[in-house]
Amino acid sequence: MVDPSRGVLFPSRLTAFQRSAPPQAAEDLVQWFWIPEWDLEPGVMSRQTVLSYPALNLVIEPHGVSLVGTTTRMSERILQGSGWAVGALLRPAAVRTLTSDASSLVDAERPFSAPALHAQVVAAMSAARDRHQQAVDVVARWLSARAGDLPPVARHANLMPEVLIGQGGANTPAEAAARLAVSLRTLQRMTRRYIGVSPAAIIRRRRLQEAAQLVREHPDVSLATIAADLGYADHAHLTGDFRSVLGLTPSDYRTESS
Repeated sequence: MVDPSRGVLFPSRLTAFQRSAPPQAAEDLVQWFWIPEWDLEPGVMSRQTVLSYPALNLVIEPHGVSLVGTTTRMSERILQGSGWAVGALLRPAAVRTLTSDASSLVDAERPFSAPALHAQVVAAMSAARDRHQQAVDVVARWLSARAGDLPPVARHANLMPEVLIGQGGANTPAEAAARLAVSLRTLQRMTRRYIGVSPAAIIRRRRLQEAAQLVREHPDVSLATIAADLGYADHAHLTGDFRSVLGLTPSDYRTESS
């Protein structure tokens, strides 16, 4: 199972934030929904830092709807004033209905025209009660209607996140291809079509997320031990991965997140 908390680098900095499983009707389309809300004092800023999952997100905010692609780096967002967002971390079966080329959205955010969806989510988030669940239900219904009956190829593509980033995920692209009963070349086409990056990049992201979580949550465990347990060649390899994606070393991250 995919751990939805794994990519949050500084949990103590999060504003009010809710993650929830999708309704049954949207289980084949959404891995989970995420809804942050904030109402900050004038002049106060909240820095949200995430090492995102390799997947596309459909995001609805007061100003509009956007499709956010897979990221190759740590991402930050500065929150000020008040606001909210309703996000859906998409499964491949949903991606196919929203874009024909996920690779064109890597490290990018593109406005998505869905005025009826936007109006309904804004109305739901303005409700006095159960606004989060109402908003989730609106997005789930919209995605289900757009996707219709899923073809076998989409259901097969939906197996990729579990194999590549789930608990006990594959350690190499070749292993992932074998688990999915496809050739390595086919798997490479699938990940670029539905996620935007290579299988190797997805596996590296999972390993770095796991490393960050272990560094943060287990301060008494040596970095060399964490590197060895996760299959890094050595401590230096782990440090290089941290620095290239997060912009800081594991030691600095452990200090900053404590």
